Amino acid sequence: MEFKHISVMLEECMNGLNIKDGGVYFDGTLGLAGHTKEILKRGNNVKVIATDLDTEAIRFAKENLKEFDGRFTLVHDNFKNFKSIVDELGVELLDGALLDLGVSSYQLDDRSRGFSYMAKEEKLNMKMNEESDFSAYDVVNGYSEKELYEVIKNYGEEKFAYNIAKNICKERQVQKIETCGRLVEIIDKSIPKKYGDQGHPAKRTFQAIRIEVNGELKGLAEAVKDIVFGLKKGGRLAVITFHSLEDRIIKNAFKELETDCICDKSLPICVCGKRREIELVNKKPIVAGKEEVDFNPRAKSAKLRICERV
Repeated sequence: MEFKHISVMLEECMNGLNIKDGGVYFDGTLGLAGHTKEILKRGNNVKVIATDLDTEAIRFAKENLKEFDGRFTLVHDNFKNFKSIVDELGVELLDGALLDLGVSSYQLDDRSRGFSYMAKEEKLNMKMNEESDFSAYDVVNGYSEKELYEVIKNYGEEKFAYNIAKNICKERQVQKIETCGRLVEIIDKSIPKKYGDQGHPAKRTFQAIRIEVNGELKGLAEAVKDIVFGLKKGGRLAVITFHSLEDRIIKNAFKELETDCICDKSLPICVCGKRREIELVNKKPIVAGKEEVDFNPRAKSAKLRICERV
């Protein structure tokens, strides 16, 4: 399969990172290397350390970056292991970092990966890391009704989570749910028809299961803090989110890192010792312009937040 991917808010990210000649940057979500490639192009002798859970993406990215041979290091790992990754590579402090969260468009387009509710005959999978033993099949067929309800409600913000979880459990007693199409059928009959014009009925549930399979939100705030502490003074972190759950975590992590002193205001002096670690480059999230959204509809829900180490 030929992979295609359009990097979201590419120019906004590059401007936000403020690329410096000779700088060392971290791309925690390599994908097909769109952002990494642009970072390498923007400065003389710039180097990038990039991570991804998807071995196929790394293979493709190596080919895509071959003109910059010797200036990038690709690591098959989760960006949440940032500290151990940079320690192992002997890197002390970085000039900038980028996270483009969520599922890559090429993973959605490759229906054999079972991420998409449009992949009717494909097996339930949704693994970003194909070497993992845990898949969407295990969630759908192994979780209790209560566990399914909590995943779909909390990660999908689906108002009909109870109906969907109940019907999944009922149907799998008759026959295991193996394909994306079968799951879509169950979700569809769990949602009243009058709500059918509010986007695809399975969108929220598929998002929820994908997040659960890949542990996307677990440890995200901690990883952001680790990356910030791994930046030089003046180094920047840019984070793109695609749904409210991710964005809320990033917003709160930035707020905590930006806060200077958390002592009771009645105390005459600071005793907590907490100091501000970052300054927000943009007070409100940057969103894609109309021209980009028209060209790449997946950019519609994207939000970009940028901070600078102080």
